[in-house]
Amino acid sequence: MARTLWPVLLASAVGLLPFTVFSTYLVPIADEAGSGVAAMGGLRGLGGLAALLVGTALAPFIDRVRKEWAAAGGLVVLGGSSALGASGDFVLLAAFCLLVGAGTAVLNPALTAAAADRYGSGKAAGRAATLVTATQSMTAMLAAPVVALPALFWGWQGDLVAVTAAALCLAAVFVARGRDTARGAEDAADEGGQRLSYLASFRALGKLPGVVPLLLIALLRTAVFMGYLAYLAAFCDDRFDLDPGLFAFVWTLSGASFFVSNLLTGRVTNAAEPRIGTERMLLLGLAAALVSVTGFYFTHWLPLALAMISLHAASHAVVAACVVSLLVRRCGTQRGAALSINAAGMSLGVFVGAALGGAGLGLAGYPGMALVFGALVAAALGAAVLVVRTGAGTDAGAAGRTGAGAEA
Repeated sequence: MARTLWPVLLASAVGLLPFTVFSTYLVPIADEAGSGVAAMGGLRGLGGLAALLVGTALAPFIDRVRKEWAAAGGLVVLGGSSALGASGDFVLLAAFCLLVGAGTAVLNPALTAAAADRYGSGKAAGRAATLVTATQSMTAMLAAPVVALPALFWGWQGDLVAVTAAALCLAAVFVARGRDTARGAEDAADEGGQRLSYLASFRALGKLPGVVPLLLIALLRTAVFMGYLAYLAAFCDDRFDLDPGLFAFVWTLSGASFFVSNLLTGRVTNAAEPRIGTERMLLLGLAAALVSVTGFYFTHWLPLALAMISLHAASHAVVAACVVSLLVRRCGTQRGAALSINAAGMSLGVFVGAALGGAGLGLAGYPGMALVFGALVAAALGAAVLVVRTGAGTDAGAAGRTGAGAEA
């Protein structure tokens, strides 16, 4: 599967690099632009806003074009934006942030849907989709040293120029693959009936079993995890006196736990005969997230805190893999739209989590953060119960609608 999907996996990794470079070299980038670090860092929020708006607005169109061509368009936008960012001009760096957010809002759901489309609507499709998300989590863990080492020779501007070259080369690959690919799922949908209008696409997506609760879970999970990560360094410094050098190992532990758990969950839940259903795995992941996020803020022993950090990252990876697998398997020919809205909701979750976590910390300290994040996970558990209730026979029905030949 990895050999077949290598362009998709490579493109998913490249898609994370522009903002990784921006975050890693925020201080020298601000100096080059003649701006303060706070002002320059604030531009990162423009990317999240653009991802939210573009991802939601273009969701119905992801399934109306070949996924390879949509991915190629996203890569071209990423390549052009990276070239703008390499200039070091403040205005162009603002454009860089906006365009990277918009480009990834198209690129990521297109790549995930393209990977799934090669394997129909069954469990193999879910495994392919989670392989893409696992690659992204691995890249997020390793990207800093990957961009830091080359930058020793050509600086952060050289990193962005390299991203431009890689993105444009991959875009050419996807254009060629789009031409050679047999008629995709969007063409099959056209043969089966009249194409839905823009607003009707949203309504039809909302009527699919369990899709709305799954999208809500993704938003809430992201809010919890990203809000928790936003204050993790401060907590470790305050509670355990960990300096940035030692905290780097904590960050690696969290990233490695997420990657391994995401990869294994995709394999286990999408096996031909899984020992545990995806819906039940979703519940277990959320229960573990609830225990770990509430217990973490009351720990005063470093080994226990590290165990909680690892468990919390792993539990979120389980939930993320289950959500993607279920969206792919339940949405059929509308999976691109569902994944696009899912990505937009997670962009919103980043802002919600940081804001609510900060509010909890300001009002009641670390117990306040435990209460806020615990309440969000509890709400996600309630939504997961609805997903379980709508799960009976859903996968089989989706597989039947797509056809037995898709697996080949």
